[in-house]
Amino acid sequence: MRENLSKNYDPKPIEDKWYQLWLDKGLFDSDVDETKEPFCIVIPPPNVTGSLHMGHALDETLQDVLCRYKRMKGFNVLWLPGTDHAGIATQNVVERQIATEGLTRHDLGREAFVERVWQWKEQYGSRIISQQKKIGASCDWRRERFTMDEGLSQAVKSVFVRLYREDLIYRGKYIINWCPRCHTALSDLEVEHEEGAGKLYHVAYPFVDGEGRIVVATTRPETILGDVAIAIHPRDERNAAYKGRIVRVPLVDRDIPVIEDNMVDPAFGTGCVKITPAHDPNDFLVGQRHHLEAIQVIDDKGIMNDQAGTFRGLDRFEARRAVVEKLEAQGFLVKVEDHLNSVGHCYRCHCVVEPYLSEQWFVRAKPLADAGVEAVREGRISWIPDQWVNTYYQWMENIRDWCISRQLWWGHRIPAWYCADCGHVTVSEGEPTVCEACGSSSITQDNDVLDTWFSSALWPFSTLGWPEKTKDLAYYYPTSVLVTGFDIIFFWVSRMIMMGLKCMDDVPFHDVYIHALVRDEKGQKMSKSKGNVIDPLDIIDESGADSLRLTLTALTVQGRDIFLNAKRIETYRFFLNKLWNASRFALMNLADMEGKAAPVEGPLRLHDRWILTRLDAVTEAVSRHLDGYFFSEAARSLYDFVWGELCDWYLELVKPALRGDEGPARQASSRLVLRRIFHVVLRLLHPIVPFVTDELWQGFGFGAKALDLEPWPESAGSVDEGALSDMALLQEALRSVRNLRAEAGLPPTQTVPRVLISLHEESRRRLFQENADLLALLARVETVVFRCPEAGRPARSLSAVLPFGEIYLEAEGLLDVESEIARLGQEIEKVHKDMDRSRGKLENEKFLARAPQEVVDEERSRLAEAEKLLRRYRENIESLSRS
Repeated sequence: MRENLSKNYDPKPIEDKWYQLWLDKGLFDSDVDETKEPFCIVIPPPNVTGSLHMGHALDETLQDVLCRYKRMKGFNVLWLPGTDHAGIATQNVVERQIATEGLTRHDLGREAFVERVWQWKEQYGSRIISQQKKIGASCDWRRERFTMDEGLSQAVKSVFVRLYREDLIYRGKYIINWCPRCHTALSDLEVEHEEGAGKLYHVAYPFVDGEGRIVVATTRPETILGDVAIAIHPRDERNAAYKGRIVRVPLVDRDIPVIEDNMVDPAFGTGCVKITPAHDPNDFLVGQRHHLEAIQVIDDKGIMNDQAGTFRGLDRFEARRAVVEKLEAQGFLVKVEDHLNSVGHCYRCHCVVEPYLSEQWFVRAKPLADAGVEAVREGRISWIPDQWVNTYYQWMENIRDWCISRQLWWGHRIPAWYCADCGHVTVSEGEPTVCEACGSSSITQDNDVLDTWFSSALWPFSTLGWPEKTKDLAYYYPTSVLVTGFDIIFFWVSRMIMMGLKCMDDVPFHDVYIHALVRDEKGQKMSKSKGNVIDPLDIIDESGADSLRLTLTALTVQGRDIFLNAKRIETYRFFLNKLWNASRFALMNLADMEGKAAPVEGPLRLHDRWILTRLDAVTEAVSRHLDGYFFSEAARSLYDFVWGELCDWYLELVKPALRGDEGPARQASSRLVLRRIFHVVLRLLHPIVPFVTDELWQGFGFGAKALDLEPWPESAGSVDEGALSDMALLQEALRSVRNLRAEAGLPPTQTVPRVLISLHEESRRRLFQENADLLALLARVETVVFRCPEAGRPARSLSAVLPFGEIYLEAEGLLDVESEIARLGQEIEKVHKDMDRSRGKLENEKFLARAPQEVVDEERSRLAEAEKLLRRYRENIESLSRS
């Protein structure tokens, strides 16, 4: 046992020391052990380009809490770490790097460029891993994976080939989201829509027979150059007469038909919609239904192409202005209106996305999604909180085919080869040298790579060795729980479920815990542009990882965003300081006690029995909360117990016994109780604040092993109801004495000669007489005097009326009675004003009719409390005035 904890709690040396010790001991390593039940989490792989932000800190803290808890519960825990190659983001980073050398990726060529990316990854890719270690992540770092590892790359090829052969992957022309800046396709989920002020242009299309015109409203007049039809709704009576007529497209003199289609919203604009299949996803579907030509007028760089005629070479936004000017000059522009428009932007570079007709690779998602929906409906996967299951159903039941090809060089290159002689496509896991159809050697591999999320969708099983039938896969899969944010339910969670069911014929995890966002103190999303980002690494440097972990855990309420500020972090830093000081106090009294906590023996007083019952209840509550993913409730239970019950009450009440004032037997039993408390509390706290608890555990000499290897404390299930109820009465009496002292304006350090207690029941008298010494100790009173209720109220005293009796503080000699009476008179005036204000509201019919019921109830409660306070002030004045 050592008692030489430093006087002040300093997390820096503690946290650096303990993390290295954990690694040296292989504490987080996990291998197949059939004698133990596995508990497995695969980490949501952060981008290899990333650095730890507050969302990561929350996500990984919660996962670590679960992993450490389950280790102590006896599970064989595997928390499998890794990073994602992040195709677009990483390629952009390296392209910017080589641009400083005056080069482009095309100057280097594909092979040399990819080699540069690998070099960048080796140099910078481990940055976020080291940052995860700073927060205390207890991952098995031996098993760290990267989505472009050799094994994971093989898994990607295997899945692609399998889905292709089952006709679940196909290649075809489709309108996709295209980023002209990144030069790649984007899935619907990678497009961020932002509302902004735009324009709605009303353009006239004349009938070719010279009789009248149709007016069409559009937000993108530059695409008029690719119009192939005008559509109206089949039940739109206003425009029914236009069906089948031919109009001429302004500026290009193309004759196009008026068709009917249910896609049209009759309430938008004029109810007539221009159809441009090559530049709008809805128009593309209309074009397919009506066998319309797709005329592409904007190229992959966002520049008008040869089909745009005189506008060729203009940027799409320049073309918009030029087209509008020409429409107006030729009399086709009817009017322009302001219009609030939602515009898609690339999630990486924020360039405006262009709907683009392109040949891409797609996953036929509906069959896979149907299986995913069925698995959840059958209860094979639980969503916590369950509100997210409807979000999942809505997405999966309305899913569109998934565009998986990206026009990048960094990523998993699509395993498809095109034959120059016969046009056949060979899809293979290996590297074919000839066409499988005609035997020609004139084959070239597809230049595109797969969407990053395609490889991430395989993460729960590819990281465990699939497609090989490994022992790890058989033992750890399905994984136990996925912890992640709601913002990637569509990107990642749903796709893992689909791929897990398809490739493993089983769900990838049993539980999905969805946490909310970490926002700033005003509830705004953190962003660099707003300047409201709180950097977790700064917090760790200033206050320690344990402070940040405890803050995030305590604020994680299911279904509710976290509003974070420095003050909240400081609050939990104070808590750890309180724990540290309480441990130092305990160690000063337990210096000669070694080893595990011994059973509690010997005489116990009320506060001993009470704290042991409360300790047992907290043990049960924390276990129950963590099992149910109620992180905040677990942290708050421990916070309230340690600060509010252990430190504020028990440690104060037990001091006389520890000093020996109550005799050797009581000193010995009190030391056993105190040791028992810390032996349990440090284990309960450990999953949340692992660094400080391991330091204190060794300080108490409880064992040489790190806390992760200690057994989780179990609740005995016994409740001393008498101790709980009696202690509640004692606490209520003590609070009342303290309140009377405060009302009298007495400083906390001043000792009061005596207080008088009048009790209604004999059993209560015994309780207070047995614990009068403790009441006197904590209330700073020399003597506690018990009186009969018939004795009445003593003169010149302040009183508190409690359910079990009255408490009196004699004021004579303690304060200036006349000044106190005057002060109470002023307080009565304030109370009268508050009561008048409340009565005025409650007598106002409009207030009663319009205010929410909880507001009305709060006002009534405020009035009732004021009335009680008024009676008390009057009674005190009456008593103080009595000679």
